[in-house]
Amino acid sequence: GSIGAITCIALTMAICAHLFPASDIPAIVAPLGASAVLLFAVPASPLAQPWPVVGGNVISALVGVAVFRLIPDMVVAAGTAVGAAILVMSLLRCLHPPGGAAALTAVIGGSSIHAAGYGFALVPVGLNSVALVLLACLFHRATGRSYPHRPALTPTAIPASATDAGFHPGDIDAALADMHESFDISREDLDVLLARAELHARKRHSG
Repeated sequence: GSIGAITCIALTMAICAHLFPASDIPAIVAPLGASAVLLFAVPASPLAQPWPVVGGNVISALVGVAVFRLIPDMVVAAGTAVGAAILVMSLLRCLHPPGGAAALTAVIGGSSIHAAGYGFALVPVGLNSVALVLLACLFHRATGRSYPHRPALTPTAIPASATDAGFHPGDIDAALADMHESFDISREDLDVLLARAELHARKRHSG
């Protein structure tokens, strides 16, 4: 994970600096450091998939720019930008924690970022995000890891007998609703994990 982050953040910065050498805006923005943690430390996380990374960062940056232009009070704008970014990312199914930082950067980033306006969401935020995701795909492929993440076995491929006497998908939904919590695992991965656990339990009990 560390080697991937070192390599791909450095390459992302080099690529973006080469494409826009005379820009007043930094070649790479700080939220990409947090994106790299997700991409290389927990690449199977739903928060680390390509759409959340690119969509979450770009959309949040757009939200931040809009809030900065609409709300003159910097303190109120900062809080509103992050809160609004969370709402929009959730609605568009691209929740990505560094997106909150992208929205905040659009508000407090300084005169060069403010002058860039909505273009800030495309360069450097969008360019950074796309470059980092593409490099992450190459890195994980080279190191034998699956990215973008796909469940190793889909729930429909699990034998029906595995859940005949145990829990069913509706039971998982009910349990999640009871807990009133969000978890950093996709619904598909959770189904597979629990079904596999039940299969192993059956094997253990059967001898």
